[in-house]
Amino acid sequence: MNFQPLGKRVLVKRVEEANTTVSGIIIPDNAQEKPSRGEVVAVSSEVKELKCGDMVLFGKFSGSEVTLDGDKFLVIDSEDIFGIIK
Repeated sequence: MNFQPLGKRVLVKRVEEANTTVSGIIIPDNAQEKPSRGEVVAVSSEVKELKCGDMVLFGKFSGSEVTLDGDKFLVIDSEDIFGIIK
């Protein structure tokens, strides 16, 4: 995949959350919320705070979903990213 975001945007791949609760209850796929964390896959040249491989936390309704090479990603404005997960 060769994708370069423009403006102050980043390309993020969502990281799937566990589908069971702490007590062991399995949450069905249709009841799960979309994860709000992901891995940065590509960064615009205008974004200096992030780099590929960073794990980030973002708003639940942030970005636009795109499909590249059969995989789903989000294109997110860097301002919609809350922070980097260390």
